[in-house]
Amino acid sequence: MQVRKKIIIAIDGFSSCGKSTFATEIARQLKYLYIDSGAMYRAFTWYCLRLGIINKVETQHYKLKRALSAVDIHFKKNRASGQHEIYVNNENVESYIRGVEVSDKVSVVSSNPEVRKKMIDLQKQLGKHRGVVMDGRDIGTVVFPDAELKIFMTAGTDIRAKRRYDELIAKGMEVAFEEIKMNIEHRDHLDLTRNISPLIKAQDALELDNSHMSIEQQMDWVMGILADKKIIEV
Repeated sequence: MQVRKKIIIAIDGFSSCGKSTFATEIARQLKYLYIDSGAMYRAFTWYCLRLGIINKVETQHYKLKRALSAVDIHFKKNRASGQHEIYVNNENVESYIRGVEVSDKVSVVSSNPEVRKKMIDLQKQLGKHRGVVMDGRDIGTVVFPDAELKIFMTAGTDIRAKRRYDELIAKGMEVAFEEIKMNIEHRDHLDLTRNISPLIKAQDALELDNSHMSIEQQMDWVMGILADKKIIEV
């Protein structure tokens, strides 16, 4: 396979539908940079939890502004795994941001206008040279409305909950399936109904329901699209 040019691939969709796995594999095969935009919001949510201001995000804006001005969120490549991991003020927080505590609060934090502005500005900077695969909720609609390829991913609620449950159990976390499912349903509601950058499918996005697709089948699908667009030559 030969990559003929660098583009931006924007992947939006519901939580726990495999966006990160899909995006990571695309970036690996194309030798693009993969950016998990959701991890950026999770990292800042974790930072707010550490500061003890998580329940004051809506009422004490000066504390939020102080946190935003003091936080440095960036990615570094793990040489052993080859994956880009997220850091907050030079601390690797990759293993801290996927738990239920952060999941319960991330939609509230990410709906704040000032938080979204800072994260979107960071995301635009990361993609300014193209050659990027970025996944999230508003990548194709807000962050990169000019992305050459936009994909909107979805899957059934029970399937997404089971995937998330299996992921956390594999990491040694003690979680209940019903709790995970309720969290996903709650996040879906918040993502779809928030006033700022709600989760919507961009008009020119291609929909991918991967409820019953393996990652190999998903890759065959997207590589066929990239070949048709003359982005790659196989």
